[in-house]
Amino acid sequence: MRWRGGPAHRAYSVIVFVVLASLDNVAINLVPPLYGSIADDYAVGEGHIALATTVMFLISAVAAIGWAYAGDRLDRKPVLIAGTLIWVAGTAWSGLAGSYPSFLLSQVLAAIGLGGVASVSFAVVSDLISPRRRGLVMSFWGLSQGVGTLVGTLLAGVLGSADWRRPFLVVAMAGVVATAAYVLTFDVPRGDSQPELAGVAYDERIHHDHLPRILRRRTNIWLILQGFTAQIAFGSLVWLPVLFRSRAEDQGYSTATAVIVGSVFATLFQLGGALSILGGLIGDRLQRRTPRGRALVAAVGVVAAVPFYVVLFFVPFRIDVPDGGSAGQVVLAILGQVFTEPTVGLSLATAIFALALTSANSPNWFALIADVNPPEHRGTVYSLGNLVNGVGRAGGNALVALAFRQLAGAFPPPLNYAVGLAAFQFFFIPTGIMYWLASRTVARDMADTHAALATYGKREEVRPAPTQ
Repeated sequence: MRWRGGPAHRAYSVIVFVVLASLDNVAINLVPPLYGSIADDYAVGEGHIALATTVMFLISAVAAIGWAYAGDRLDRKPVLIAGTLIWVAGTAWSGLAGSYPSFLLSQVLAAIGLGGVASVSFAVVSDLISPRRRGLVMSFWGLSQGVGTLVGTLLAGVLGSADWRRPFLVVAMAGVVATAAYVLTFDVPRGDSQPELAGVAYDERIHHDHLPRILRRRTNIWLILQGFTAQIAFGSLVWLPVLFRSRAEDQGYSTATAVIVGSVFATLFQLGGALSILGGLIGDRLQRRTPRGRALVAAVGVVAAVPFYVVLFFVPFRIDVPDGGSAGQVVLAILGQVFTEPTVGLSLATAIFALALTSANSPNWFALIADVNPPEHRGTVYSLGNLVNGVGRAGGNALVALAFRQLAGAFPPPLNYAVGLAAFQFFFIPTGIMYWLASRTVARDMADTHAALATYGKREEVRPAPTQ
């Protein structure tokens, strides 16, 4: 069986890229469940540690533009390896940092490397997957990021409950293993999955004067801008472990046990992200009927999720776990109460449904970027969207922390967390509106891109072979 470039090699490559995308989200989500523990160790306020998360979101998003541009112009494999090794070094440094300034600098270094992983990997994966299956495969891509969030939150709570440094070192080691696996992936040619370029060597590269051309595709504008309001809402959700930790402390549990409780509940709630596969499948199917399909699926999903999120934050909540018990004992007790304690079961069901609806966003966003842009522009458009996402996510993370402090005067914890989080979910509504606007322009932009690729393919087919 042919390995190099064959189906097995391509499948292996997709899996490795999905794992890489997952790991960068693991690294990003290690810090929020440990705000209190890290702050206590460095004798600073939780806001100082939250600043590290905000800085990471912003720097990662800004760095992604440079990484994506390099990936769209150069050989993508060495670019990805460099980015991965940089974030691994920064994550390991975070676990070893002896002071708050050192910790903040380590997070900056990790963020610079993380910016390169998702943007370059996205461009490669879009070249590996045919347009008909982009929604499905991109749902696995989006799911991997949700799984990364889940694993990062869980690792932080379970491994970090006694020693907050341990999760950072474990994730850094996993990054080294993933880098070694990446070396063996298929170096896919640009445009390899486009039907218009079948049998054609596509050698187009992005240039600095292509930005006006990218922005003339109106769909790109809406796909980029929607991330600002969406990520304000998503950025606020990194405080979910804090809400449920505060609820546990309000019921009299010690801080160590409350940290585990908050992390486990936040992890369980991420299970709804697995249904992004359904959002990708629906997007693929509807896209075959109308070019507006993917955008409409995303629009409906994010708007319909808002009331479920609001309910989640106010559902009555009671737990019974062994205070001071091991992480395993607390986890098992919580899992048992999913079926025996109605408030726990209702919270989980509401969260899964809310996350299932909003998770229709990511696979269809990824697929739409690939649909309306030629191969040499995809990584850069993704990174521009990621920049806006990072600004929104950082803003959501920072503003909701300010909102919690302001609300604490009128609503004692944990109610201040519930009120603040509920208010921030309404940012999903303008996101839905922008997806609807994208649905009105996507048909024209797709047709223009496919026509340009078909013209390139025909030109290369008739070009005479060089004389000897």
